[in-house]
Amino acid sequence: MGKRALAISLSILAAIALASAQGRLERVISGRGRVVDLTHRLSPAIPYWPGESYRPFEFRTIATLERDGVFSGFFAMPEHMGTHVDAPNHFVAGQAAVDQLRPEQLIAPAVVIDVREKVARDPDYQLTLADIRRWERRYGRIPRGAIVFLHTGWGARWEDPEAYRNRDAQGVMHFPGFSPEAAAWLVRQRQIHGIGIDTLSVDFGPSKDFRVHRIMHGAGKYHLENVARLEQLPPRGAIVIVGVLPIAGGSGGPARVFALLP
Repeated sequence: MGKRALAISLSILAAIALASAQGRLERVISGRGRVVDLTHRLSPAIPYWPGESYRPFEFRTIATLERDGVFSGFFAMPEHMGTHVDAPNHFVAGQAAVDQLRPEQLIAPAVVIDVREKVARDPDYQLTLADIRRWERRYGRIPRGAIVFLHTGWGARWEDPEAYRNRDAQGVMHFPGFSPEAAAWLVRQRQIHGIGIDTLSVDFGPSKDFRVHRIMHGAGKYHLENVARLEQLPPRGAIVIVGVLPIAGGSGGPARVFALLP
């Protein structure tokens, strides 16, 4: 295929995708479309990354209707808590902060790769290239600009923080993630916008070097971690909207994430 023909084909595909998205929004607005909230609620009881500088989510009341005529509260939390975005500057210097992510990067087609059966046998399972190729043989090529979600089933542990961290006697956490090979391939071969997962980290629990973070952030890509309800999404066809707090210079931030179903 020549360059001109390829450009025309890509333009047609983009127009089809835009029309599909517009139709989906119209159905949502009219009450006929379905939206899935991929966000966990924030509360002091939620799991968080173990570390000296981390602490539970905090909320306290600072004004009441009875006393002040208005109800208002104060909250405090690390950037990387709950359902959140890891910005490219999280692990790589000189990359974009969370407030510099373009809106076009935060609206994307969703790809969901289900590895629950493999995780049930191995909690340290990492997504492989073979898993991705198997998915593409069944569902088609991963679209450019997608967010690729890894559905591990780990979200079922969310209400039990210790089970969610799954630390052994030495304090090492055990949960699944993306392999560095899969992450690098998705960046180079499919030009995705980012990846997401229903665990504490896109790197598997025992990781010490966080290679997936470094690969993705080095390419200017972002992550979504602690994503909820991936079981409600189809393998492909949903459109995801990531509403992340634009913290000036921040390395990430809490996000409200919605999926518009086909």
